[in-house]
Amino acid sequence: MEFNPRKSRELMASINIVPFVDVVLVLLIIFMVTAPMMYRGIDVDLPQSSTNTIKSEERIVMTVGKNREIYLDKEKVSLDKLEYILSVKKKQNPNITLYLRADKDVPYGIIVQVMDAIKKVGIDKLGMITEPAKEQL
Repeated sequence: MEFNPRKSRELMASINIVPFVDVVLVLLIIFMVTAPMMYRGIDVDLPQSSTNTIKSEERIVMTVGKNREIYLDKEKVSLDKLEYILSVKKKQNPNITLYLRADKDVPYGIIVQVMDAIKKVGIDKLGMITEPAKEQL
């Protein structure tokens, strides 16, 4: 084999993009760090008011567990006392909102009894808490 100096001097025709990728990644990191700092609201000095025009909404979460246990927020309640406790809360705040969470294995009859107690008290704002369905492939 002979050494050919002409072959060793041929130029490579491809571009080295590693430095370009490094620069782009550094710019991306800088953008990600500074973007949240760039968002700025309008500075406003709000006037003060002695009356509150926006009323906060009282929300109660009722949970019915697998063993038919009923909880109002985190307090365990029997089905017999549920209607009384809800009526007291309704008298305290007529615009109360109740969210119902129930285990999927709880019998339908129990849920109907709980919802019946809610209706008897006169709570109109009732929401059902569920988990979003997982997408099937």
